[in-house]
Formats: sequence, C-alpha cells, structure tokens
Amino acid sequence: MSQPVLFIADLHLDSSRPEITATFTRFLRQEAPQAAALYILGDLFEAWIGDDAVSAEEPILKELRQAAAATSLYVMHGNRDFLLGARFAELSGATLLPEPSCIDLHGERTLILHGDSLCTADHEHQTFRTMVHDPQWQQHFLSQPIAQRLEMAQQARNRSRSRNQELHEEIMDVTPEAVTALMAEHEARWLIHGHTHRPAVHRFTTAHGPGARFVVGDWFKQGSVLRCTPQRWELEEWAHHG
Repeated sequence: MSQPVLFIADLHLDSSRPEITATFTRFLRQEAPQAAALYILGDLFEAWIGDDAVSAEEPILKELRQAAAATSLYVMHGNRDFLLGARFAELSGATLLPEPSCIDLHGERTLILHGDSLCTADHEHQTFRTMVHDPQWQQHFLSQPIAQRLEMAQQARNRSRSRNQELHEEIMDVTPEAVTALMAEHEARWLIHGHTHRPAVHRFTTAHGPGARFVVGDWFKQGSVLRCTPQRWELEEWAHHG
C-alpha cells in the first residue's frame, strides 16, 4: 500500500500553548516516518520575527529535523510566519515552497497554498499582506532589535484578535470567485489550503471536470490532518491526548 501524503496548517505554535506543541511533536514522531511527504501549509508558528531570533537548539526544530530525515518535509509561509527563511529551512530540514505551488499528488495536479490570498473581501488584510510581503518592508523590520520586533508582533496579534471578533464570517472566508480564478489559472481541479480554520471538503465542477477544495483546520482543539492515499483523500482529527 502506498504511503500517505499528509497536509496540515495553522498550528500557531507558541509557548503559551504547550499542549499544541506536545501534540505536534507526537504527530511528527508517529506519523511522519509512515508518510511519503508532510506539507505544512502556513502558520506553523504564531509569530516568526526572523531566522536570527531562534536557536538551533530549539526543541521543535530538532523534531522537524528528525521528521525530515524520515520523510519529505515541505513548509509554506502563512500570514503569521511569513519571515521563515533560509536558516529556518536549514535548521529544520524543511523545503520552503513558494505560494501557491502545484504538486503531483498521486497523479493528480493539485494546487496548494496557505489560503489568506483567497480572502479578497477582507480588504484590510489584503493591504497588510501586500505590505509585509514587500522586500523593503521586511528588510526594515528585520533591521530592528529582536525585542522591538517581538513587541511589534505582539501588537499585531492583539489587533488581529480584536478585529476578528468584529468581522462578519463571510469576510474572513475565501471568495468563491478568487478560488475559481486561481484554479483556472493553474489548470487545477484540486485545491488544498488552510488559514480559515474551517475544515471541510467543498466539491464542485471546474473548467477541467469535477474538482474539490480541501480546507485543513487549525490545531487549537485537535489536530486537523488531510491524509491522501491513491484511494482516498480524507480529513482527520488528531487528539491532544493519548
């Protein structure tokens, strides 16, 4: 039987949530060695203020390195950890993928991305996204002392939390037209993403035939995993205990 390909996203690893880190560590040790590949589709970390702000001895980097020795490990940037760079890739053993990317998933051309670029109705977030992906902005931010970067990241998280409580659900979800346009652009019938924290499988017809959008959820209450074999692609939950 073929080894599964696994997709996860939105772990938001942070020292304030040790149970998520513990669950992810167990997942890496138990699931990664059995998988053909593991894709982490953004927001692995709650915040990443630069590769220079982490030690090579960071426990989660060690766990990622061990997983990468057992399987192919791919990581995408999310809207919280868009500053993951070459040193992170080196320390973790992961391959950083551009967003979006097209992969061959058991013979199916499949489009993968974090997902926030599809939330086009959220104009404020799209403005923020454009700003933080600008190389000059990133260079300026990374030139600040680590303590100042930490403070700026905390302020951004606080703003995001309060703002999300005020927004309508529809604004924070993907825009159907954006999904259709992106899939047509890449001639893909299958799309996998995270970001919205709404695990689901949305089936529809594309210009190239039947297709679907697979949304992997977050890891706050349990781990959301998309397990893909040649026979079936299925969303699963990974409990925090056990």
